[in-house]
Amino acid sequence: MFYYLLKHVILGPLLRLTFRPRIEGLEHVPESGAAIIAGNHLSFSDHFLMPAVLKRRITFLAKAEYFTGPGVKGRLTAAFFRSAGQIPVDRSGKDAGRAAIREGLGVLRRGELLGVYPEGTRSHDGRLYKGKVGVAVMALKGRVPVIPCAMIGTFEAQPPGKKIPSIHPVVIRFGKPLDFSRYAGMEDEKAILRAVTDEIMYAILSLSEQEYVDKYAAVAKAEDAERKERRFPRMPLS
Repeated sequence: MFYYLLKHVILGPLLRLTFRPRIEGLEHVPESGAAIIAGNHLSFSDHFLMPAVLKRRITFLAKAEYFTGPGVKGRLTAAFFRSAGQIPVDRSGKDAGRAAIREGLGVLRRGELLGVYPEGTRSHDGRLYKGKVGVAVMALKGRVPVIPCAMIGTFEAQPPGKKIPSIHPVVIRFGKPLDFSRYAGMEDEKAILRAVTDEIMYAILSLSEQEYVDKYAAVAKAEDAERKERRFPRMPLS
């Protein structure tokens, strides 16, 4: 109930009025049945803008930190994500990854839309990074199509670290569904999972026209932070 209240009464109309997003390819999202929507992830705003333009409900695998923040703000954030039906994902290890896949497959078995960011985290610089294979596992085990999606302009509207988004033109572009039925029964083969994931990322890249980096986003972010630390080391407190 709270999800539809947010979408149709509170947040959805406000987002559409404020950003006036241009929607392309919405006809590629099936009107019924299970499917994965796999998108790039540029901004915190992505969590709200995509659901606001879809006709159907979509459930995202959201990072666990959104549900465990301290203080009043943390409790409000957790309550919001739980009420909106989002699923917390612990990204700390392989066992956590398997749990996320299990939760995602549960959404698909119910015939619903599952939202996934294959990069695993927000891009810190606006570029598109290497996808993780969890999306391929869910697509093959769930035997569902994958609809690539590109968020364009959300990085400029609300880059990482910016709390209040700026008004900036936004385009949400959906591509044709990707069918991986040819790989049925091969979801345990690493080479197949990598090939499926790369095909998904290439489809997202074609829609978003971002610069692509063949490296995981979390690794690239850590490397950039280390370089900045070397250039501008923190002075010891006296």
